Amino acid sequence: MALAFFDIDGTLTPAHVWGGLMAYFKTRGQKKGTHRAYLAVHYPLFFLRKAGLLGEQPFRYRWSADLGWYLRGESEASAAAIGDWVAQQYLEGTWREAVRARLEEHLQRGDTVVLVSAAPLPLVAAIARHLGVPHAVGTRFEIVEGRYTGRVIPPPVLNEQKLVQAKAYLRAHNLSTDLTDSWAYADSITDLALLEAVAHPVAVHPDDALRAVAEQRGWEIVG
Repeated sequence: MALAFFDIDGTLTPAHVWGGLMAYFKTRGQKKGTHRAYLAVHYPLFFLRKAGLLGEQPFRYRWSADLGWYLRGESEASAAAIGDWVAQQYLEGTWREAVRARLEEHLQRGDTVVLVSAAPLPLVAAIARHLGVPHAVGTRFEIVEGRYTGRVIPPPVLNEQKLVQAKAYLRAHNLSTDLTDSWAYADSITDLALLEAVAHPVAVHPDDALRAVAEQRGWEIVG
């Protein structure tokens, strides 16, 4: 039985899970203040990154960690329902069919398939349910008395943490962490640690930096 790790944003879909989270509340006219605050903080960081004054890693860290603001006050059940909406309404029709077919092949072979994303865990778990994937690893957020506080439980599932937290999840669920026969599908150079760790790395619609690495190393490229 092989292991197969799949990123979501840019890999299984060109859309973004965080966009679905924002769209959920926008369609309902809710959390407008949260949205304004999020953009007020992150648009300046976006331009600093574009200008080369802020690194990709700290930018993505803040972007992922602060998504918890949208979950503040939500129960675990309501967060799961938000995830279901994102999977069924926002992302449906956007899946990259070639990559989803690969995911289905792994499932049919009985491989251990894991979605690994920096998105909030309740959304990643909902997307996994929608795709028939039994395992999900995402960024976790604090819950107190049954409600999300909005605070991240660090670190977000970014960069090398994708590999670290995926392996921790497997161990916690008494699943093999043997990477001898393993696959990873991802689109970004920030996923390099995960791709380097597996026997069969697949660069999916890769960004320029990842494409250069994949071509140099002879990795499979999809798209």
